[in-house]
Amino acid sequence: MTDNDTPYVLRAGTAGQGPYALDIGPKRAGWRYAGLRVLELPPGGSHTLTAGDSEWIVLPLSGGCTVRVEDRTFELLGRKSVFSSVTDFAYVPRDAHARISSVAGGRFALAGARCERRLPARYGPAPEVPVELRGAGDCSRQVNNFAAADAFACDRLIAVEVLTPGGNWSSYPPHKHDEHHPGVESELEEIYYFETGREGGLGYHRVSPSRPGGTDLLAEVRTGDAVLIPDGWHGPSVAAPGDTLYYLNVMAGPGEGREWLIRDHPDHRWIRDTWPSQPVDPRLPLYGPEEPTQ
Repeated sequence: MTDNDTPYVLRAGTAGQGPYALDIGPKRAGWRYAGLRVLELPPGGSHTLTAGDSEWIVLPLSGGCTVRVEDRTFELLGRKSVFSSVTDFAYVPRDAHARISSVAGGRFALAGARCERRLPARYGPAPEVPVELRGAGDCSRQVNNFAAADAFACDRLIAVEVLTPGGNWSSYPPHKHDEHHPGVESELEEIYYFETGREGGLGYHRVSPSRPGGTDLLAEVRTGDAVLIPDGWHGPSVAAPGDTLYYLNVMAGPGEGREWLIRDHPDHRWIRDTWPSQPVDPRLPLYGPEEPTQ
């Protein structure tokens, strides 16, 4: 099924609302927990985020900002782009009001999840973001685990960044997390938000059904596009030759424990067995947490 046949692909410029260039909430996605907004601020611009019943992470995509929440102020140095460095970030708890302002302007992802617990507002330093090289050969990719389940405390929100060099496949082997099986698979809604490293660049993303009538799509993706994953085997995400592909994964679900447990597609899990005999793509890492932010 092409992306023209499904509501799960949101094209850049078509899914904004109010101050947000992209605005995906649980109601719009047709699920219960995960959300994502992209806020674009002009130089000197500001915006008040009302957290409501969700926890949020303010993640600079380009530029830096100041986040004032409750009695705390976080100065986010940010970065030139998602392809230049790891970034610092700020956690905004549910039932809070946060003022986001930027002297030079920029673009900021607001990754959110409906939650029950109210955790304290916090700052996430860029040097503390775990950077992982996953896979090998033409399945090599870089994962910035800024809010992975074991890296940064949230109530329900899980979020990571993935960078895939041109010609490589990531989110592979295809995997799923749409059922609760203790110790094996966790039930998580997921949003993929994409950017490419070259103007006009592109990639492809596949989701295949894990159940009768499940999600089935093959989408060409470009900067600013988003794909919703309510269920199904998702992957690969394919970076076209010459186009580094970035995506932000935002996940949340109903499980009592906050964990990312996946089940590989049985027809493709063999690919993992080939990785120990292959080198990691020498283009990786694209950068590490020690890189400068500007």
